[in-house]
Amino acid sequence: MPESPEVEALAEFLNHRLVGHAVATVDVLEFRTLKTRARPLKELVGARVTQVGRYGKHLDIAFDSAHLVVSLGRHGWVRWTDAGARPSDEPPALASLTFDDAGVVEFTDAGTWVSLGLSVVDAPSDVAAVAKLGPDPADPGFSHDDFARALGGRRKQIKAILQEQESLAGIGNAYSDEALHAARISPVAHAASLGDEEVERLYQATVSTIRDAIDARRGIPIDELKAAKVAAMQVHGRAGEGCPVCGGTIRDFRFGGTEAQYCPACQTDGALLPD
Repeated sequence: MPESPEVEALAEFLNHRLVGHAVATVDVLEFRTLKTRARPLKELVGARVTQVGRYGKHLDIAFDSAHLVVSLGRHGWVRWTDAGARPSDEPPALASLTFDDAGVVEFTDAGTWVSLGLSVVDAPSDVAAVAKLGPDPADPGFSHDDFARALGGRRKQIKAILQEQESLAGIGNAYSDEALHAARISPVAHAASLGDEEVERLYQATVSTIRDAIDARRGIPIDELKAAKVAAMQVHGRAGEGCPVCGGTIRDFRFGGTEAQYCPACQTDGALLPD
C-alpha cells in the first residue's frame, strides 16, 4: 500500500511536470474508479494544473477549475509517460489524462479488486476520507501534543492507532512497523499502557521514520518507488532475517487481516506474538 513518503514523492514528481499544462483528453476504462458520478473526468478537459500535492495517502491534482483527488487504496498507483512515448500496458490503466504537450498520467491498480478511487471535487475536503484525516507527522508543525492527543490514553493497540487515518495521516502497515521497531515498543501494547517516556520515544521515532523516508524517496523515478521502499525496510517484510539492531530473528504476526513484522528481542521482551 502506498504510504505518505511514496505519495509525497509522487506528488513532487507530477508537480514538476504538470503545473501550467492543460488536460487535452481523458479516458476511463474502469468506471468503478470514479467516485463522483455527477462530476465525470471529462469535466477536466481544458482545465490547467496549478499544483499537485498530498493529503495523507491521497494525491491531489489541483486545477484552475476543480481538484482531482486520487485515493490510491491498497494497490493503486500512477504511471507517467512522456509526450510521444508509448505507454506501458502492464498493469492496465483504469483511467488516464493526456496533457497538451507534457505527457500522459495513467491510474493503475494491481489488485484483484479495484481499490483506486478518483473524485472530481471543488476542494479536497469534499472527499470524506480527506476531511477526516488527523494530523500528519510529515508536517513541520506536527508536535508532541498532536501525537499525544492521537494516542489519547486509549485502550487500543498502538499499531492500530498509528494506522488509523483519522488519528494520524499517511501511515500504513509498513511504516508503523518501522516506527514501533525504532521506538522499541510492542505493536500490540495499548496506548493507555505507555508511559510518558515511551510516548516521547514513539513520537520521535514516528516523525523521523516518516520524514527520513520522504527525504530518501525524493527524486526516485515513480516506477521505482515501491522497490526503494521495500529495500529500505528494517523489519517490515523481513520475517526470518536478523534484526539490524540486536541480531535477533524478526517475526511475523497477524494484524487486521494482514501480516506485520516485529523483533521480539527489541520490542516484546522476547515474547512471540500470534502468527
